[in-house]
Amino acid sequence: MVPMGTELTRDLGLRDCVVIGLGAMVGAGVFAALGPAAGAAGSWLLLALAIAAVVAYCNAQSSARLAALYPVSGGTYVYGRERLGPFWGYLAGWGFVVGKTASCAAMALTVGSYAWPEHAHVVAVVAVVVITGINYVGVQKSALATRVIVASVLAVLAAVVVAGLGGDHSAAIVLDDEVGAYGVLQAAGLLFFAFAGYARIATLGEEVRDPQRTIPRAIMLALAGALAVYTLVAVAALLTLGSGGLAAAHDPLARVVEAAGAEWLAPVVRVGAVLAAAGSLMALILGVSRTTLAMARDGHLPGTLAAVHPRYAVPHHAELAVGVVVAVLAATVDLRAAIGFSSFAVLGYYLVANLSAATLSAAENRPARWVPVVGALGCVVVGFALPLSSVLAGLAVLALGAAFYAARRNIPAG
Repeated sequence: MVPMGTELTRDLGLRDCVVIGLGAMVGAGVFAALGPAAGAAGSWLLLALAIAAVVAYCNAQSSARLAALYPVSGGTYVYGRERLGPFWGYLAGWGFVVGKTASCAAMALTVGSYAWPEHAHVVAVVAVVVITGINYVGVQKSALATRVIVASVLAVLAAVVVAGLGGDHSAAIVLDDEVGAYGVLQAAGLLFFAFAGYARIATLGEEVRDPQRTIPRAIMLALAGALAVYTLVAVAALLTLGSGGLAAAHDPLARVVEAAGAEWLAPVVRVGAVLAAAGSLMALILGVSRTTLAMARDGHLPGTLAAVHPRYAVPHHAELAVGVVVAVLAATVDLRAAIGFSSFAVLGYYLVANLSAATLSAAENRPARWVPVVGALGCVVVGFALPLSSVLAGLAVLALGAAFYAARRNIPAG
């Protein structure tokens, strides 16, 4: 039950939801995850992409059915609480907020690195302030801004694909015998970072019109669109740079157009990278603030974070708090390694989603029986294939969250 005075308004339609999901996925994946994934999987990158897509599909199916049943802010935090118990919902919400806050800072730093590398941290903080301000004045403003960003980024990526596919293909795709199953699974885990954006749609469930119909359709359309974009870009990059060149490049898509003989496109690609990361940052802050709102409503976070602005109908205290934390991280920390940490935390989040979906009955429109099973196993296998430092950091953060939960339960009321 949502407390009186903290309700959000249902302003988002199908197109808005699809665009928000694409904004979260395209910015993170194409410009941030392809290079590290190529370093792990080599020329088996497309297989890793396929594995990540299968896991993401199962997670999306589970999340969509649950979001239609529980159309309120919070995503898997709510589903875990309702289906598995308060602790599992809390742990999912904790992992999501911490992991995605790190992702927010990483996306802000991506904006800074492409826009003004010598002052990346300053630009990152400015980006966080501006985007938090846009989100503050209403989710419809955020959806409109994201729509413009996504359209621009997709146009840039189309140009990259055309240049890459039409350029010199001397770096033909040759499967590398030295890459084993571990490398492919690790790459799948890194690429999963790119697919996790559809969670933004579920966490915005309380602001969606006709959520039982809109949310499942929007999640699947956004996922299918992102997969098509990733596949085309990955093929163009592998054909042009080869897996080694892709793994070594800090700005791989700019290198693709340069290697393809379209150097004039490189500045355009860099602008596209800034827009993509900004769009991803906008959608990430939306999702994190809504999960923060849901956890504050239940007393797991300070109650003031559940406040909803009387004019703009957004969780303004939660958005400002998230913005401040992200800005501090973006100003002080190098978060390139945060992709692995974020992936592990979010895979834990989706593990709870799949376990929750497995409890649905036929009357509750459950997915096919195999979907949550494959999704849960995929989250575990791919998660523990990530770099050891990411796994250990993720486990430590989840353990810290569990300790906070236990300590709060043991504090006497009053």
